[in-house]
Amino acid sequence: MAYAQAKTLDQNIIPVIDISPLRDGTNPKAVARELHAASQGLGFIYIKGHGIPEAVIKSARANALEFFALPEATKSAVKVSEKHRGWLGQGGAKMKDGAKADLKESFIWGHQDADGKTLEDHPLRGANQWPDHLPAMQAQAMAYFNHAHDVAHHLMRGFALGLDLEPDFFLKSASRPMSRASYVYYPAQPSDMGEGQFGVGPHTDFGVLTVLCQDSVGGLQVEDVNGDWIQAPPIEGTLIVNVADLLSRWTDGAYKSTPHRVVNSSGKQRLSMVLAFDPDPETVIDAREVFGPEHQPKDAAITCGDYLIWRFNKAFSYRKNIGSDQDKSED
Repeated sequence: MAYAQAKTLDQNIIPVIDISPLRDGTNPKAVARELHAASQGLGFIYIKGHGIPEAVIKSARANALEFFALPEATKSAVKVSEKHRGWLGQGGAKMKDGAKADLKESFIWGHQDADGKTLEDHPLRGANQWPDHLPAMQAQAMAYFNHAHDVAHHLMRGFALGLDLEPDFFLKSASRPMSRASYVYYPAQPSDMGEGQFGVGPHTDFGVLTVLCQDSVGGLQVEDVNGDWIQAPPIEGTLIVNVADLLSRWTDGAYKSTPHRVVNSSGKQRLSMVLAFDPDPETVIDAREVFGPEHQPKDAAITCGDYLIWRFNKAFSYRKNIGSDQDKSED
């Protein structure tokens, strides 16, 4: 068999939600109700009215493709650091034990101030690495990061309202966010690689919330409640967002973090731009804060920073050489 197959998109399962009334304050509760319902389904949502200028998206995408077209030796000058910043080559990630390494390659960066500096207070946060060969990349990447991060903030307020919490509940400790962004490049996948090979294998996302800007190629697939795979193709003018593991844990499973994968059977190259939103590293993820002190959550409380270290150390091969003092185990 050549490729993992998937059913066509059903928008009753992955809805399209206009978040403009949330962003501009005209009707945030109506949007919150829609977000709340979708997050209890598959936890995948197309959003329109996101407010990211098309020029910002186009500039970032063009610059990213220019970067991935560089020779490997040139990209290696910004090889991924111990702080998870820079270029991660093909084969550097796999989503579960025993799986084949993903075909993708990535360029990862995080928040920095106006002087280009970032905090160094956590094993997964440090200086961004920008390639000398592409002097415009830093400004274009940061412009996209900042716009996408604003989208994540609006959505987190919407989720809080949907849970009848104060609007800033999920943002109370987000002044030093662990958020990071990545350009993810998928080469055309030859059919003779078979069904065991993926651009990125089946997985759930590590953090709180993922904001994804797809190109026109497609290839994202989402697992439904019956274990079947459905396509989540690009829809013009939208982003696709999904609940990630920490938000599911924070809501004690009420919001679903759903497995997904990428199968690039298009015969073309594919590029995604990803924003992973996470709050400050010491933020305690505890469902009792959502549902009250008498609630008995399925999972013990854990800090955002500790959870991410544990997940990153399992997923990325370069971290096998990093000291075992960073390793966090969890049942």
